[in-house]
Amino acid sequence: MLVVGIDEVGRGCIAGPLVIAAVVLDHPIDGLNDSKLLSRNRRRELTKVIYKNAVFIGIGWVTVDELNNWGLSLCLTIGAERALNGLTSVSMQIVLDGNFNYIPKQYSVKTLIGADKIEPAVMAASIVAKVARDEYMIALAKKYPDFGFDKHVGYCTALHRQALERFGYTQDHRLQFEPVKSLYLQKKSFVMRQDHVVAKEPAK
Repeated sequence: MLVVGIDEVGRGCIAGPLVIAAVVLDHPIDGLNDSKLLSRNRRRELTKVIYKNAVFIGIGWVTVDELNNWGLSLCLTIGAERALNGLTSVSMQIVLDGNFNYIPKQYSVKTLIGADKIEPAVMAASIVAKVARDEYMIALAKKYPDFGFDKHVGYCTALHRQALERFGYTQDHRLQFEPVKSLYLQKKSFVMRQDHVVAKEPAK
């Protein structure tokens, strides 16, 4: 039976997309581990090895607009469906990190707490998703140089909260997540002017 490892990155962020990866391996890859336990450079190195050796890699991107419109629970399922697109084997077992099954119902799923530390395909999925999302957030930092997206990659760190308090939220923030939600209700947002980002409270 084909084992498909799935893991997500960005569930707890307050900015940026949600990314879900699905990976199938046919042989072990040395050095795999939970992406959170690896350095950024090591994750990048392993991603190259995974792409070279994996039988299948799928990535499901869910945008900030989709998260704002549909909510996190539904978007997890949407992202998983996108990651699995193109994988047609009728005999496969999905292994999902954690105990919450957000995979579409037509698939056979095994949830496993700590799978990103013990199941090679899930470890690989964790790394692929993390690198893809981190690279996106590093690029986003060039659009919003005052927000430090290259450092916190969208998580609600002290640095991120300070930027929100000073400048307000951007179009790449999740409106249903605090403290962004409170800023949204107060109409404290960011405005893009040509290639420069400035803080401005919209006219009432």
